[in-house]
Amino acid sequence: MVTGLGPQTTDRSRLRSVSEGDVQLRHYVVHGYRRAYRIAGEGPAVLLVHGIGDSSATWVDLIPGLARRYTVIAPDLLGHGASDKPRADYSVAAYANGMRDLLGVLDIDRATLIGHSFGGGVAMQFAYQFPERTERLVLVSAGGVGREVNPVLRAVSLPGADLLLAALTLPGMRQGTGLFAELVRILNTDLGQDAPELLNLVDALPDATSRSAFIRTLRAVVDWRGQVVTMLDRCYLAQGMPTMLLWGSRDSVLPVEHAHGAHAAMPGSRLEIFEGAGHFPFHTDPARFLALVEDFIETTRPADWSRERWRELLRAGCGVEAELQLASERSAT
Repeated sequence: MVTGLGPQTTDRSRLRSVSEGDVQLRHYVVHGYRRAYRIAGEGPAVLLVHGIGDSSATWVDLIPGLARRYTVIAPDLLGHGASDKPRADYSVAAYANGMRDLLGVLDIDRATLIGHSFGGGVAMQFAYQFPERTERLVLVSAGGVGREVNPVLRAVSLPGADLLLAALTLPGMRQGTGLFAELVRILNTDLGQDAPELLNLVDALPDATSRSAFIRTLRAVVDWRGQVVTMLDRCYLAQGMPTMLLWGSRDSVLPVEHAHGAHAAMPGSRLEIFEGAGHFPFHTDPARFLALVEDFIETTRPADWSRERWRELLRAGCGVEAELQLASERSAT
């Protein structure tokens, strides 16, 4: 169970002033590949992990607020944004390793992880692989909870997806998809909540190298049947790990039912639903998102990991409920 500290009073006169101009994109070469990241602030570390096809730019409106109290690190995952895009391992486990190594070169031992979508899966994997380095988890519309995923992403996992993505960047096709996005928005569909953001992800794949990295990353977690990686078989290990789930009620990519399933499977977790929001609740209501994150960090103790407790949980969890095993594919990691 999570141990709460109770409400704390913050001396606002000591809060640092951080502007978007203070949050510059930096680079560090790790294992021969250039990694782009943004960093700002001082204090306990908070690592922001973006979703598939996105970049650290998705957090730019949030970073200045968080950096008033914390050291905020927002990387561009390998294969995304301004980071290198090699022919490499783009699995969730490999990304967790990459986050560990980036924190290592920045001389940061432990962090609270905030992961969005695919980045939520990376955050959960990081906590599984490196529990001693994880203080808290904030999972935002996170992948890896259930099989369901938007049919478009299932289609992009199929052979020939590179040609489809390339076609979507053509001027005539882009205009058509823009009109479709406006139509589903006017019709007030769930997809209409997310269509503009999803089209921005397509625009962020301007060349074959970017599209190849996107497809390799997607195929590591999604096939034609849906998501292939799950956290349900290991979520019992989250006992003692402060965890908060944030989800949009109208998420068209990963349904809000996943939030309730993860909340039930992670005793002691907090659940906050953004009514009317889609897959990007931190864009829909950044003020509420920031307030929830700050309150969560200030009212919970960092996870206190011990080898003995980890061993006890593993042994007790050997008989994982059959329902969880049948809910989705077992993860190989």
